[in-house]
Amino acid sequence: MSNTDPFTAIADPNRRYLLEELRRAPRTVNDLAKGLPISRPAVSQHLKALLDCNLVTVTSKGTRRIYSVNAHGFDKLNLWLDQFWS
Repeated sequence: MSNTDPFTAIADPNRRYLLEELRRAPRTVNDLAKGLPISRPAVSQHLKALLDCNLVTVTSKGTRRIYSVNAHGFDKLNLWLDQFWS
C-alpha cells in the first residue's frame, strides 16, 4: 500500500483489529497473527500499511520486531475529527 492516508488504512477491518490489539500492548507479527484468520505475511502487509501512515511503530529486539501504536500518528485523525465536531 503506497497510500499514506490514515483514513484509508483504518478502513480495513483487519487493520482496525491490529490497532486494537496493539493499543493493549506491543506485539510481534506472530502474536498478532494468532487472532486473525489470515496468514502471517498478510498481517505483515497490513502492519506495513499502518507503518506507512505512521499509525504504528516498530522496534527490533534481536531477531524480533515489536509493533506498537504510534500515538502521534493519530494526530491527523484527531485533528480532522475535532474540526468536524467544532
